[in-house]
Amino acid sequence: MRTPVRSATLVSVGYDETKQLLEIEFQKNSVYQYSGVPKSVYKQLMAASSKGRFFDRRIRNQFKTLRIS
Repeated sequence: MRTPVRSATLVSVGYDETKQLLEIEFQKNSVYQYSGVPKSVYKQLMAASSKGRFFDRRIRNQFKTLRIS
């Protein structure tokens, strides 16, 4: 289950702590999953004033990625 976020880039964000799996829906109607994401990174993303900038700097190209839609 994803939570809607206020962002020019992201639409919603979900996190499964047990699997360390981050799921992000983007404005361009695509959804990606990122594996091995620590809970601390998820919390920082959700607290970031610019979620898109945080994503670019701390998540993109840092974790195994799977496009699911």
